[in-house]
Amino acid sequence: MAHDIVFFLAPDDEAAAAVRLRVPGAAFESVACRFIEPDSAIAEWDMYFQEPSAEAPPVEQLLGWAWPKWVTAPLNDGVEVFALPKRLTRALASASSAELEELAGHWTTRLRSEDGDDMTDDDLLAVLQGVARLAASAVNTGGGLYSWSF
Repeated sequence: MAHDIVFFLAPDDEAAAAVRLRVPGAAFESVACRFIEPDSAIAEWDMYFQEPSAEAPPVEQLLGWAWPKWVTAPLNDGVEVFALPKRLTRALASASSAELEELAGHWTTRLRSEDGDDMTDDDLLAVLQGVARLAASAVNTGGGLYSWSF
């Protein structure tokens, strides 16, 4: 489980990769959260928009989904920078409040089933709403949406 996670906007993969050794700072619009796995969250969000379901996805289905690509190769320091898929960025940008609430419910259910009492105490709906705002900005500016985690 990643300790610190920052979803952020960057103009391109090169600019996103440049923050690998430091937390994306004030130069980047961002949303922070803690104690989640950003790659599985990104995959789950993408699955929600591509294959809607009334239930949270089973772990086996989630593990078989296309996972986000690394912007920088992972090293032994635990820092990862992922690019959110363009289709997910567009889906988040145009998501309704009801869709974000439903997705947050699915995400919370899955995390609670996996992590129990060790689940993040972040407001997952607020995280999703913040990431959706970033996605809208990425779509409007032509930039990309990324996650940095340690």
